[in-house]
Amino acid sequence: MRIQNLIIILVAGLLIVNVLSSYIFNTSSQSIVKGDSYFNLMRYKDAIAWYNLDSSKAEAQWKIARAYVCYGDNAPVSEKETNFRNAVKAAKRCIQLEETNSNGHTWLAAALGNTAMYEGSRTKVKLCNQIKAELTRAVTLNPRDDVAYSIFGSFYREIGHISWFEKQLALTFIGKIPDGTYEDSEKAFGKAVALTPNIMRHWYELGVLYTYWDKKNQAIAAFNRAKTCPVLVSSDYKRLTAIATHLKNLSE
Repeated sequence: MRIQNLIIILVAGLLIVNVLSSYIFNTSSQSIVKGDSYFNLMRYKDAIAWYNLDSSKAEAQWKIARAYVCYGDNAPVSEKETNFRNAVKAAKRCIQLEETNSNGHTWLAAALGNTAMYEGSRTKVKLCNQIKAELTRAVTLNPRDDVAYSIFGSFYREIGHISWFEKQLALTFIGKIPDGTYEDSEKAFGKAVALTPNIMRHWYELGVLYTYWDKKNQAIAAFNRAKTCPVLVSSDYKRLTAIATHLKNLSE
């Protein structure tokens, strides 16, 4: 059911029976539980609708951001940007409600990373610095945040992939790119997989790092480990396809 219809039904009920307000108050937290169940089914729009029923809670807002990111990953091209920008809004709202919520900072970093592709060069550099700041805040608040470490791993990998000359050009014309190396990336992924070893993204992204780094055996091992992980989000299906391609290329 669309969120607009849910709101209409709730409002109508309030007008008819005043006592219904106390019922909604007592059961509103259940909407997050219901949203989680739809998220686990990869029905991200339905999850967002339920989370929105408890939108005054920081937990609901970071979960809305997470769902928008996951939906945007597999949405039609014409819908991706809107979903990623909605994720940014929800994550920022989470932080406004509860600045010490590490998940808000983690998913703001994830959302900003996805919106960067729609920005110009100067804004991309600014976003790089903001993403690093959000991830740093997230792991400071929660040193066991495997998602933040995994995103850190991807972040450092891509920074490490930029040549010294390109960084100097960026510094001259568009701004300083944050520091980061393949070693930093490997360390961050190591923390992610140590904390939560059965997340496909962690191993897959580590495999990509080793591919960049020309560490063939480690890349093969990471991709094979990724294949054993359960499919937990819709983008894992794309990862399985990409893993098969990587392993084929590495075996040639």
